[in-house]
Amino acid sequence: VIKAWLAAKGIAAPELVMENGSGLSRNERLSAATLAAVLQAAWRSSVMPEFIASLPIVAVDGTMRRRLKGEGVSGNAHIKTGLLSDVRATAGYILDRNGRRHAVVMFVNHPNAGATQAAHDALLRWVYDTGR
Repeated sequence: VIKAWLAAKGIAAPELVMENGSGLSRNERLSAATLAAVLQAAWRSSVMPEFIASLPIVAVDGTMRRRLKGEGVSGNAHIKTGLLSDVRATAGYILDRNGRRHAVVMFVNHPNAGATQAAHDALLRWVYDTGR
């Protein structure tokens, strides 16, 4: 069903593996490019306002409430985070300093993934500052 939905949205996801749909299985697979395409499709969706409102705002609420306070990206990004053993993920939208919106995705899948929060935060800062 998910692959059919993705295909209907024009999103190729040859790497997609879903074992149970929770995302907590070690067999689940998704590329950053596919997730970025899903985020872009969600932005064009009729339910975009509700979806965006469900994502934590950087330095304001949810898992992002204590991160990047007092920085330019504060209040200018809706970001979902995830942390499992050996995996850290960040995905969502950033409104850059020039008012352009970007989908952003970063996955780290490594035994030291838990130590990569600074790299995730650096990506959010970089996209906000440079618009790339």
